[in-house]
Amino acid sequence: MRRYRRLGAVLLVAALATSACGRDPDKRDSDKKAGDTTGVTDTSIKVGGTFPLTGVAAPGYSEIPKGIKAYFDYVNAQGGVHGRKIQWTVKDDGYNPTQTSAVTNELVLKDKVFAMLGSLGTPTHEAVVDFLNDNKVPDIFVSSGSVAWGDDPDKYPWTFGWQTDYESEGKVIGQYIADNMPDAKIGLFLQDDDFGASGEAGLRKYVDKQIVEVQKYTPGGTDVTPQVAALKASGADLVVGFNVPSYTALTQLVSLKVGYKPQWFYSNVGSDPTLVGALLANFSKGAVSNGASLLDGVMSTAYLPGVDQPDNPWVTLYQKVWDANGEGGPLTNYLVYGMSEAYTFVQALQAAGQDLTREGLVDALASDGGDFKGPTYGPFRYSDDSHLGTSGFQVVKLAGGATQPLTDVLTTDIGDADIEKYDGEPATPPSNGIPK
Repeated sequence: MRRYRRLGAVLLVAALATSACGRDPDKRDSDKKAGDTTGVTDTSIKVGGTFPLTGVAAPGYSEIPKGIKAYFDYVNAQGGVHGRKIQWTVKDDGYNPTQTSAVTNELVLKDKVFAMLGSLGTPTHEAVVDFLNDNKVPDIFVSSGSVAWGDDPDKYPWTFGWQTDYESEGKVIGQYIADNMPDAKIGLFLQDDDFGASGEAGLRKYVDKQIVEVQKYTPGGTDVTPQVAALKASGADLVVGFNVPSYTALTQLVSLKVGYKPQWFYSNVGSDPTLVGALLANFSKGAVSNGASLLDGVMSTAYLPGVDQPDNPWVTLYQKVWDANGEGGPLTNYLVYGMSEAYTFVQALQAAGQDLTREGLVDALASDGGDFKGPTYGPFRYSDDSHLGTSGFQVVKLAGGATQPLTDVLTTDIGDADIEKYDGEPATPPSNGIPK
């Protein structure tokens, strides 16, 4: 509804614009030259991000910045962007909001980065989003699907999401359940923050009357026995989880112990079979040796190709990038995620032009980002009125460590937007692997 309330202002701006696209290119170039060039030299761009390199959320998530670095190194080896090499600095926040604030301050005030990229987590980023916007630091592609990163650009003009938002994901999951499992008794297992709240809001648009129990957890705790026991006692035969991977493993372990066997439907965030399998083996101290197989039959969503699709042209590119610039070990879905964010960030730098400024980068994303093409299944929603990221999902089922599509790619938006089949053609990477 915020978008409709701003419609009058948008139309007024459009009426006053002097160019066919609604912007004066000469003025846009002038604004860039007069803007903030902190972190930019003739030969380099400083970019930073905060990630849980240690702590409960480190498994999987600590690989994302490694993927970003590998792709930046790949681009730098081919001359960088407009002749500038990208310098990537990562700080460990341990998935602790207090630590996120401390290390973000270091990156902005001490290291003087040009922009923040991909900083991970809903509760962690909530601690710094006001600081970044108050200081007018581009806060690009937060690694979280909270709607807060893009639904109100007037409030957070410097912040952009990247992945599909949790409310839209909840809507797609809810519609699928309503159409295919209308008699299911649904229990919800939710992270107790905007992650869980947004997913629940989307679900309730389609299956509100089917929900019989809601249980929440606070990140950092390791005992989910009370939550799983309550879900079992409610009679829920389908449990939808909006949780991080560690809690997928914990719910699976507790369910094994108490003999609870519902149909599980985890959000994309918590459903990586390789990582969850490793966590199950770790948490069970080896009692569960092939944890990935426990996820066979689990349902989830996908908005990116994964390593179970080695012939996908994007996965082929990322394997090449990782082999040349990575730190060893196999390609993972978290590395793919990081490289995909980095690819889109390079597109944004190119669109911002040679005279790079903070203002120019944000303006370029709002102006051109909706037309960016990349590995995501659905289109981006970037505009002056929305800083939300990609909009498309497939509903999938896990089997043998791979995903089996259950639907076409479906696109939607927050609020009352319809869910529609996406008819666009999948993009393929340029021959040199760098966006044009």
